[in-house]
Amino acid sequence: MAEIDLFKYGQLVAQVDAMEKKIDKLEEGMSELLALANKGKGGFWMGIAVVSAFSTFIGFISHYFTGK
Repeated sequence: MAEIDLFKYGQLVAQVDAMEKKIDKLEEGMSELLALANKGKGGFWMGIAVVSAFSTFIGFISHYFTGK
């Protein structure tokens, strides 16, 4: 069996540590994106509710004045 090169082993360990840090940052970023997406979803539904209420009001006013 060949001997393990300690220098190359040390480089490999350093690369793994660097990758773990990058993965942790990516996980944090994904959590932030998910939170923003959930906030956006609520804003979207609120916008739909406001537009629906506004169009209902306009329909009522137009029906009241035109008598149709």
